[in-house]
Amino acid sequence: MAEVQFEGIYNDFRQAAEAHRQLRAFTRQSLKPGVKLYDWAVDFEKRGRNILGEILNTHTKCGHAFPTGLSINNCAAHYTPNPGDNRILKVQDVIKIDIGLHVNGHIIDSAFSMCFDDQFIPLIQASREGTYTGLREAGVDARLAEIGAAIEETISSFECEINKKILKIKPISELSGHQVGDYLVHVGNSVPIVKNACKRTIKMEENQFYAIETFATTGKGRLNELNDCSHFMMAPNAMGQCQRLKDPKAKELLNFINSHFKTLAWCPRWLHEWGAQKNYQLQLRSLISKELIEEYPPLIDQDGSYTSQHEHTVAIKPTSKEIFSFGEDDL
Repeated sequence: MAEVQFEGIYNDFRQAAEAHRQLRAFTRQSLKPGVKLYDWAVDFEKRGRNILGEILNTHTKCGHAFPTGLSINNCAAHYTPNPGDNRILKVQDVIKIDIGLHVNGHIIDSAFSMCFDDQFIPLIQASREGTYTGLREAGVDARLAEIGAAIEETISSFECEINKKILKIKPISELSGHQVGDYLVHVGNSVPIVKNACKRTIKMEENQFYAIETFATTGKGRLNELNDCSHFMMAPNAMGQCQRLKDPKAKELLNFINSHFKTLAWCPRWLHEWGAQKNYQLQLRSLISKELIEEYPPLIDQDGSYTSQHEHTVAIKPTSKEIFSFGEDDL
């Protein structure tokens, strides 16, 4: 398909990316030690919807593509505060801000890390430079295995001194970048951040969209799951099975999720804010057991370790690439 035929899609990505840049600027001004993360996330996501012009309390046309990730310290991914979570951001925290926005299902998936103590700066630089390496290597016919090897070399070149102890920084091998699809934040190929993580024959192709995403850690680089899940997603085939559900409340919950989020990720905070049925936990567990809803629990490295993340969304065009989410804060 000629590149000109993608121009409408590109413009959707660009619109979402501009909103993303505005939200990043707001984040750097407002997310400070002493902030209650739940309250900040509620305000932040309202701002995102307002910037994109979403007024119907649904993310189906535009809005947030997934809950705002606010993973802290050894938690690398998939944490956002649930109702009742009173966590306060601290000076000694390293926080990953993972923001997903979309217009017509075309998703900007971009993340960055912040710290309030200079001893963590090299850790943040490691994931940032790892992502920049991946973006430089990306392009038509680029081999994903070679991108992963280059990213690992970059991240592993960093070390940091935390509490007077020198720590080597390494990539988190279980996490990776990924292709982005319509209303699907993860689809198709993964982009590894370590060597020997995929077949050497897999290449990027023109007219694909990727989130180049890297994670760095002072820990082992191996992850475990926490039980308190805050990220959920409807399976692509779920609505085809909706009529088979015998529990009317489970059917009601699934219809609510489909009408508000489609196959985009969501969190209990949004169900709480937008008037989903009360006491839905039993029905949610039922939908998960039937594999109609997928859960993505928080992922943590070893206790006492620190992690960082950086990510940008890029279009692989026939003769060039466009990093939609790049901004002045990357210069």
